[in-house]
Amino acid sequence: MHEISLVRTIFRTLDENFSAEELKRVATIELKVGPLANIEPVLMQNAFGAVVEEEETRFRETTLKINMVPILVHCLACDKISEVAQYHFVCGVCGTPSANVVQGNELLIERVVLRD
Repeated sequence: MHEISLVRTIFRTLDENFSAEELKRVATIELKVGPLANIEPVLMQNAFGAVVEEEETRFRETTLKINMVPILVHCLACDKISEVAQYHFVCGVCGTPSANVVQGNELLIERVVLRD
């Protein structure tokens, strides 16, 4: 399950960007995830729980929040951005096929919330 390695990468990223004191105060980690990132939110939550339980016990009071974002494409024909429905990569405005994805590939740490 590649979600385990992704969770470990999240913790490494936190270690690289926050002080030890700040890491003790991490309450919530919010991820921004697009459908094209090939991440299953339930599996990601399970992997997070497993890594916290076995390896990163200092984050036992931390919550993982996954914010899913839709796939958006930019249409070169009408210069509009529209949401992709059911993986049909066509412009929602004019119906022209479009593979110009402007959102939906994300797997980002969007926000880290610290306790006071």
